[in-house]
Amino acid sequence: MALPGLHIVDLHKTYRNGVKALDGVSLHVPPGMYGLLGPNGAGKSSLMRTLATLQRPDAGQILLDGVDVLADPQHLRCRLGYLPQTIGAYPGVSARDLLDRFAWLKGRTDKAERRAEVGHLLEKVNLAEVAHRAVSTYSGGMLRRFGIAMALIGQPRLLIVDEPTAGLDPAERNRFHHVLADVAADAVVLLSTHIVEDVENLCAGVAILAGGRILAKGTPDELAARCAGRLWSRLVPRGEPVPPALHLVATRAGTRVVALGDTPPDPAFTPHPPRLEDIYYMALAQAGCGEAA
Repeated sequence: MALPGLHIVDLHKTYRNGVKALDGVSLHVPPGMYGLLGPNGAGKSSLMRTLATLQRPDAGQILLDGVDVLADPQHLRCRLGYLPQTIGAYPGVSARDLLDRFAWLKGRTDKAERRAEVGHLLEKVNLAEVAHRAVSTYSGGMLRRFGIAMALIGQPRLLIVDEPTAGLDPAERNRFHHVLADVAADAVVLLSTHIVEDVENLCAGVAILAGGRILAKGTPDELAARCAGRLWSRLVPRGEPVPPALHLVATRAGTRVVALGDTPPDPAFTPHPPRLEDIYYMALAQAGCGEAA
């Protein structure tokens, strides 16, 4: 029986300039929300573009509900919603007209059904009152919300969102999180970001990517259990030297130093409960591509 969801097997991609963007990436992403964490240049966007059939890998396999996507890319395209980091728009075309056209291209040929879906999505992303305006006049946050509506047309089986909360204010970000959670009840949602908090709050599973390779994967609790009892922290007042650390957290009182080790670096350190942010920095450090932050 085919595995439900998205199955990625040993993907490789090297660009003409010699950059190895994907180096043997393998993941099983079940229905629900799954987070892909990594720093800039980690290969996240290359993976997203490959999964969206915008580029072919050099080697590997992609299956959606058991169907070979590379052999039959149209199968995925008919079931795909994709929100890239940047969104363009035709000058002078309103949000409602552009969504209507896109819905028609995705097979929504019944005019009444198409208009109803477009209206529902505009309400969902809080753009109904400005749907008559040209998308090219939208602010950055409005443009992100329009992209969300476009990605949701056709009730996609696979929804790929690349840095989705960039440019959104806190209220918009919260609204978008609710939209994602609703979609994830019936679809595979792959959330690519460098914002650890988004993944920690929303995703049942997570993979950490850097240098085109998967460094760690599992549920947030599984990943946290790997360093239980090995994290320590202390608050360093402002003006005092900061010791070597796994990562640093700025606070009003000074700098919170988080260190990794079997024993505390000095008596001032106390046990630190592991969070996904700590696992992220630990994975980067162990792979030789992390910096204290």
